[in-house]
Amino acid sequence: MHFAYPLPWWLALALAAAIGAAAFFQYRRPLAPLTRGQRVTLVALRAVVLAAIVLFLFRPMIILPPAASQDALVPVLIDVSRSMRLVDADGQSRVARAAAIVKTDLMPALTRQFQTELYSVGDGLAPAAPAALDRLSADARRTDLAGALASIRERYRGQRVAGIVLLSDGGDTSRAGGAGQAGGAGGEGGPPVFAIGIGSPDGPRDREVLGITAGDPHLDQASVDLHVTAVSFGFGRTPFPLRVLANGRMFDTRRIVPPADGSPIDEVFTVSPDPLNATVYSAEIPVDDAEAVAENNSRAVLVSPAGRKRRVLVVEGAPGFEHSFIKRALANDPGLEVDSVTRKGRNAENQDTFFVQAGAGRSATLTTGFPQRRQDLFAYDALVIANVETDFFTRAQLATAADFVAERGGGLLVLGGRSFAKRGLSGTPLEEALPVEVNDRLGGLVRTSLASGSMPAHNKVMLTAEGEAHPIMRIGSSPDETRKLWAALPPLAASATLGGPRPGATILALTTAPGGGVFPVVAVQRYGQGRSMIFAGEASWRWKMMVASSDRAHEFFWRQAARWLASPSPDPVAITVPDAPEPGDAISIDVDARDATFAPVPDATIDATLTLPGGAAQPLKLRHADATSGRFTAAIRPEHPGLYRIRAEAHRGAASLGTADRWMHVGGADREFADPRLNEGFLRRVARTSGGRYVRAAEASRIPAFLTSAIPQNAAPERRDLWHEPWAFALIAILLSAEWILRRRWGLR
Repeated sequence: MHFAYPLPWWLALALAAAIGAAAFFQYRRPLAPLTRGQRVTLVALRAVVLAAIVLFLFRPMIILPPAASQDALVPVLIDVSRSMRLVDADGQSRVARAAAIVKTDLMPALTRQFQTELYSVGDGLAPAAPAALDRLSADARRTDLAGALASIRERYRGQRVAGIVLLSDGGDTSRAGGAGQAGGAGGEGGPPVFAIGIGSPDGPRDREVLGITAGDPHLDQASVDLHVTAVSFGFGRTPFPLRVLANGRMFDTRRIVPPADGSPIDEVFTVSPDPLNATVYSAEIPVDDAEAVAENNSRAVLVSPAGRKRRVLVVEGAPGFEHSFIKRALANDPGLEVDSVTRKGRNAENQDTFFVQAGAGRSATLTTGFPQRRQDLFAYDALVIANVETDFFTRAQLATAADFVAERGGGLLVLGGRSFAKRGLSGTPLEEALPVEVNDRLGGLVRTSLASGSMPAHNKVMLTAEGEAHPIMRIGSSPDETRKLWAALPPLAASATLGGPRPGATILALTTAPGGGVFPVVAVQRYGQGRSMIFAGEASWRWKMMVASSDRAHEFFWRQAARWLASPSPDPVAITVPDAPEPGDAISIDVDARDATFAPVPDATIDATLTLPGGAAQPLKLRHADATSGRFTAAIRPEHPGLYRIRAEAHRGAASLGTADRWMHVGGADREFADPRLNEGFLRRVARTSGGRYVRAAEASRIPAFLTSAIPQNAAPERRDLWHEPWAFALIAILLSAEWILRRRWGLR
């Protein structure tokens, strides 16, 4: 026996004497008469208890010989997801090659030195019998490699694990995202992972639709840009058709010529989705006979209907051509509902008077020129401040306008020279919400990329490279046409000299001031939950009155600006669904309940229904995500691809908070066959992070030697602390209990 804190001989004698004296004096004069034998027994029990406690304080330890390598465990994990069906592993399917490696190269060598456990990895981790290796089938919907490795570590926590052997093609397709979880999957500090890559890093011959995304609406009737990315491996520069379908019907087909084998191709399709119903757009590449994978030749994206009209409040500093033309353009948009407040002048009492145009029930809230209550402003989706001096607003109103963008998620547009005059917005609560500095402290030197590479003419609007593709500026059917149309528009009358963009903001268009400096004229940014925009120009009505009557550039620009600002604005009751779920995914549907001021309502009652692709509706059981918030959540696992519709209605007591309607498309892509090549990068990171090794299938026979070398050959003896043994506590408890029982029996208390 050894002690973690050794006792000098003199201290041991002193402690023994002290313990003996304490035990003796405890029973020197007992309250009840005791025989000599009874007194000796009680003194001995007390002395032993005290001695045991003192000994344990100095941490006695026993030294055990090191464990043999045969006591170490080696879990072996085989990927059985659908991507393991591919036949690119030395003429075999990947799963068959993995089974053969385990059966011939690993198990005979491992079982001589270690205890082995076999598992299959797919949607989860499942034990597998060695006798069933020849019957393994690759039919799991996805591969959760990171989750499987975490489960193995938890299962064998506290046991001696020499290492974990993983046979996979490296495609982690769990919802967590394998590539981003590689470090966590490696498990730094845990058992080393020895990964064996199955398949070819070059992959089979394959054409794949890598992605399809829908941009913000632009142009009249809410046209949308579909961005499609595709790639072709193993076919060289052989052309192939790429087609887009809308709800299963052919929309457009293009002949694509890859710039090089394996080089991604980006194509943009402009579509006009149904404004009343959900539209599913699919991008497809016809399957070639030489392709090994057909499942990744298509992807789909959902474009939800616009829903209700978006409500816009326009606050104008004075009547004028600019505002009249802008309001007319917005009022003719069927997707917008426009309220306006125009300052007319002062009355006899020197008070501002206003001309108010608003929907029923909202005019009374605008009679003072700006909504006085938070809920009155938050009833709108976008706020336009047009040529209004800053001192017109109180500081509280400007703070409410900033909260309208950041917290409510509304859109803000500030335009006109008077709105920026004398740096009036500088130092106000609204300053941070704007995408540019409200002064020209940068001296007119704006660092951005011009679309044409040349400088804009005086007061002419010139697009930046970012502006060409932005939905606000897209007044043509293509980027080239958009650039030509903007170049043909007449110059503005003037422009405010503003500073450069804030971090994260985007300048869409520039102009040149009389002094020669280049300044932003259109800029946008995200601020909090909402969006903001500035238009620093004056007299954009020239784009309507000084061009042909058929030119709709002015109308398109202002409609698109209002839609871009107002469209993402949420309702008090809002539904959030995950992007691109697949059948079988465990997903969360969240419902946020807020009142008219957009404060969360934690005591709301939510009635929600889920409509399945076949049309059957079922109730959705929601629970509180957080007792202090207004978020409610439901966990579902959709089993079938198609369109799902979620509808929710929220109440606080008898008062209705609102309703929400949301579509969700399940099965738009098959993650399991996205980039079907052997993902060596993921497997290398997992192995390196955990302290293991990565090899290809041809070198799998080296794994047993790696495992053997990972175990120290001259392992240090195991030190076991006796205080942590259960019998130590039991010994103290038994001795004290025996003394107490004898004391009671012999008349002591």
